[in-house]
Amino acid sequence: MRFFPLLFIFGMLLSISSCRSDFSTVPSSGKLGFSQDTVFLDTVFSTISSGTYLLKVYNQSKNDIHIPKIQFSKGLNSKYRMTVDGMQGDNNRVFNNVVLLARDSMYVFIETTPNIADANPDDFLYTDNIEFDSGTNLQKVALLTLVKDAVFLYPKRLSNGNKETVTFDDTALSGFYLDENDIVNGNELHFTNQKPYVIYGYATVPEGKTVTFDAGARIYFHSDSGLIVPQSASLQCNGKASETSKQENEIVFEGDRLEAGYADIPGQWSTIWLRNGSTNHSINHVTIKNATIGLRIDNHDESTVSIKNSQIYNTSNYGILAQNAHIIGENIVINTAGQAALACTYGGNYKFTHCTFANYWNNPNQSTVTISNYKPGLNPVASVLTQATFNNCIIYGSYSNALYLDKNNEASFNYQFNNCLLKSESDNSNPLYNFDDKMHYNAVILNQSPRFFDIAKNKLNIDNTSAAFAKGNPNYLIPLDINGKSRTSPPDLGAYQNMPFPK
Repeated sequence: MRFFPLLFIFGMLLSISSCRSDFSTVPSSGKLGFSQDTVFLDTVFSTISSGTYLLKVYNQSKNDIHIPKIQFSKGLNSKYRMTVDGMQGDNNRVFNNVVLLARDSMYVFIETTPNIADANPDDFLYTDNIEFDSGTNLQKVALLTLVKDAVFLYPKRLSNGNKETVTFDDTALSGFYLDENDIVNGNELHFTNQKPYVIYGYATVPEGKTVTFDAGARIYFHSDSGLIVPQSASLQCNGKASETSKQENEIVFEGDRLEAGYADIPGQWSTIWLRNGSTNHSINHVTIKNATIGLRIDNHDESTVSIKNSQIYNTSNYGILAQNAHIIGENIVINTAGQAALACTYGGNYKFTHCTFANYWNNPNQSTVTISNYKPGLNPVASVLTQATFNNCIIYGSYSNALYLDKNNEASFNYQFNNCLLKSESDNSNPLYNFDDKMHYNAVILNQSPRFFDIAKNKLNIDNTSAAFAKGNPNYLIPLDINGKSRTSPPDLGAYQNMPFPK
């Protein structure tokens, strides 16, 4: 009986050996199946490689076949590249006599690195086809890529062979200073809406200079990149309300991966960093997406950081991290952050009106709004919290306590919530959360759902069924909401004037 296992193994080996590639096949008959008839490679920047896209090819017949030729219609001149079942062929563009077993499939992986000059000048589309076989058996799968021309900003290569760096707090970062007289790009301190910008490393504003962003500007950051505004430098973001969902007048900061799968991935780039000593910042109609920290605002020269009509989504750490800063915020929307949507730390002076702060990150240790008056460490350093005032705001999230207050008794801690919708299950045993204390909580609504339209898609609009509907105080009214729509009186809480949800 013990010989039977050996016979079984021997038989299996014979069977496996019969699956080698030197068996007989018949030519393809033009009846291949495909997972899709058009492969859309999304949008890429000129001269920058796309992601990798998959096409599956099926032999649905009962015969082992060989495909005489697989190639691009543009042949070796194509800007597309592919591998076929791991094979590279002739320059990743032409493949001969590819075997495909009966009832089996194979994987074709496709990439592209087009130049804007390769695209159709009317619609900026670069197209080609993958051709399977020829003549009467010819089958094609279309390829389609939208190519964007862009201004590329990056650290230059120095004479010693090293790349340019910028140094802050004794730390050298891969980065460069924006040049208002650059011989290629012209004034790099003025970002227009003529072309998108792609930034590699930390683009840094020279001290004493102002960087300006026009309405409609689009800025894309590579991994580990960001914008730094240092001592005595200023940031001016002059966006405007848009007429359509395309945000044509909004200034947008996001990562440079344009594939649909990266649309909501946090932490793709670093931050916009307003450093200690920077001054006179104005941020209006700005969208920040998929950063590590959306806005990092350090203590500075006591001038006000004005943030209006702006949105921050999908940050891996904080939407706004402020440290002893002075911020006036109106019509701000922040959703989904790894630690907090808004963190006002180490004291400072803050006033937020008609803002919607939400956090639906899957982390029980996160909060939506965090307020503290000290810098943690072995020897905590306290600093005065002059005010943290919230008027007609929504502070909500996926966990029981959206609000976290952290007081150090060595410095004053002044906070107030007026006509706000809060989510908190803290009891009155902690005096910081005594919601009957009118000095700190005036006309607040606790734990009633704002009924946001679509949290997953960052659509935090409300309709007239929301607990925030018509609960605002007219004394704090900002006439227009984040979209430029007139508010009614009494106003709704948060950044949006209510409207019926689309069906």
